[in-house]
Amino acid sequence: MSTNARLPALVLAAAVCLLLGETGYQLTLNANLARERQASAQQLDGLALSLEATLSRHESLPGLLALDPSLLALLREPGNPARQAAANAYLEAAQQGAAVAAAYLLTADGRTLAASNWRQPQSFVGHQYAFRPYFREALAGGLGRFYGVGVTTGEPGYFLAAPVREGNQVRGVVALKLNLDALEQALASAGDTLLLADGDGVVFLSSARRWRYHTLTPLPAATAARLASTRQYGGQPIPPLANQPVPLNPTTPVRLALAEAPARDWLVHSRPVGGQGWRLVQLGDPSEARAAAWAVGAASVFASAFVLGLAAHLRHRQRRREELRRVYAELEDRIAERTADLTGQIAALERTKAILRETRDAAVQAGKLATLGQMSAGVSHELSQPLAALHTFADNAQALLARGRYDDVAENLQMISELIDRTGRIVRQLKSFARQEAATPQPVSVASAIHHALMMLEPRRRELQAMFHVEPCGDLQLLAEAGRLEQVLVNLLRNGLDAMHGQTAPQLHVRAWAEGAMAHIAVRDHGPGLSADAQRRLFEPFYTTKPAGEGLGLGLAISLTIVESYGGALNAHNMADGGAEFVLSLPTSDA
Repeated sequence: MSTNARLPALVLAAAVCLLLGETGYQLTLNANLARERQASAQQLDGLALSLEATLSRHESLPGLLALDPSLLALLREPGNPARQAAANAYLEAAQQGAAVAAAYLLTADGRTLAASNWRQPQSFVGHQYAFRPYFREALAGGLGRFYGVGVTTGEPGYFLAAPVREGNQVRGVVALKLNLDALEQALASAGDTLLLADGDGVVFLSSARRWRYHTLTPLPAATAARLASTRQYGGQPIPPLANQPVPLNPTTPVRLALAEAPARDWLVHSRPVGGQGWRLVQLGDPSEARAAAWAVGAASVFASAFVLGLAAHLRHRQRRREELRRVYAELEDRIAERTADLTGQIAALERTKAILRETRDAAVQAGKLATLGQMSAGVSHELSQPLAALHTFADNAQALLARGRYDDVAENLQMISELIDRTGRIVRQLKSFARQEAATPQPVSVASAIHHALMMLEPRRRELQAMFHVEPCGDLQLLAEAGRLEQVLVNLLRNGLDAMHGQTAPQLHVRAWAEGAMAHIAVRDHGPGLSADAQRRLFEPFYTTKPAGEGLGLGLAISLTIVESYGGALNAHNMADGGAEFVLSLPTSDA
């Protein structure tokens, strides 16, 4: 084929290869992005359930506090010091018992009469909060909900409020302030970029703190004015998070420049949370999905190029054979026409042609054998020695078996097993595994971590009338991160309490000790213990023995991931006298 005729064919072949590569890339990318969306939806569902449970857990508390006679008595006599002291004491006890940031009582005009923090320099007593939406909602007879920055303390929190009634008349409002730092830590420990935005699109919690108090979309003037009047975010400027409005659930990656960072592509997934218009947003990295798609696309290009090249080669060889046969036929005709009387020479020529054919076929066959030899040389070199050894040991084993030398037979079989492992390692060398980044631990006081975890579970302990028995552990320290260690302890303690649900005066034991370079923390309950199925699947994600709706089955799986990231271990076993014990092991700070 001439150069002019070959050029269009090459262009067409290149176009076909590129088209197949693009098709492979797009199909793989779409499949990868679909898996990313499904995984993100599952993660967001789990986080949303946890967030909603945390917020709803305290919603009934303001209404219960409002029933106390001491609050109504102070609203009747706001200038009575004795009434105010009684209300302050009651609110202080309620705040400590419920583990909330603050509890306070407001008059119908929004002035604070009593507060749990009445002893502190930044006490709410005497301050005016009539401009806050939660106050107006409660004064209207409903449950007030509001997230904002405290105007007195400057600390953000989630506010709940309920009316204090005298008959059918609302005489005042009792309010609570909740600290959501634990929720923000949960977002930060989820391993992805997560945002929680209010109904106006203002990000108020984030796994990256620098993104707090930014908006997903530019704020309308009326909304900005309302936020300023309610001082929801302390009057600070609230700039857009990105260089353009952040779409909530796009099907393809979006290019965004977040908080003055360089523009890059993001996978954006979101879902609503609660009934206040809040939205949980996840920002993911599409680079891994694209890299896999590029690999498939490149493989498609190379595979199609190989197939087309092979087809062209076979076609070219077929044409060459046809041309050679045509030349031979023409030559034979000319010889027959011009040298009809030279029969002997023609016969000799025929013999020469036969030899040539045999030589050509032998050369072709030799080429085939050489190719096969090259293909098998690498595998033969690596496997020939263990296979030969396997043959020898197998023969020896038969001979030894016939002689009744069973110990020697077992030794030969062990050698055969090791040789099989060796051949398996040759094959497994083609595989590779992803590396996990280990977390950076810090010295953490075990006693402090246990103390904080028990404090977080104090309401649950009182609810079950349970007893915590904690053995002193001195100044024992281990290597971890305080918040994540407490997260693991809270999960183990909560599981222990749940296991004893329904018992009278349940007992939960906690002890800690050092052994060599490792520190151990044991949490032991007196529940029914772990079934064989539960012990086998205990740390599987989404496996739970709790009734439907009471657990997602993620707690122990997440706890195991946290512990292993610090080079530790988490184990569980049943006790001989009943119940189960979970043992958390981490390196000590002296290791």
